[in-house]
Amino acid sequence: MIKKQVTIKTNCKIEMTDITASINDFVKENNIISGHITVFVPHTTAGITINENCDPDVQYDLNAAIQTIFTNINIKHFEGNSQAHLLSSLIGVSQDIFIDDNKLLLGRWQGVYFWEFDGPRTRQFNIFYEG
Repeated sequence: MIKKQVTIKTNCKIEMTDITASINDFVKENNIISGHITVFVPHTTAGITINENCDPDVQYDLNAAIQTIFTNINIKHFEGNSQAHLLSSLIGVSQDIFIDDNKLLLGRWQGVYFWEFDGPRTRQFNIFYEG
């Protein structure tokens, strides 16, 4: 197994950070020709998603929309961040991405995003390849 942990710093409570370049670098550095990698976030208040990376208004719209989800729930968690835990569970903490000819098999407008739900924080995500 080949793995790499990447540290990122988020600046907002809810924020999408494009991590596609870091994942591409991992594929190139390790000369992964084909197969798939897994990107995993070891946090309970963040997630990983694949979405459009051409128009930044898409990330703005998604962040604005997701902030309205679970705003009127009765919070019992002592840290007061149950919304972030719920969003992490909905979005998910991992993505599998297929590789062909040493390239990520993403659509023309797709990018991979680390999605912060409880920032700002210093976070990590892991990239795994088992060939």
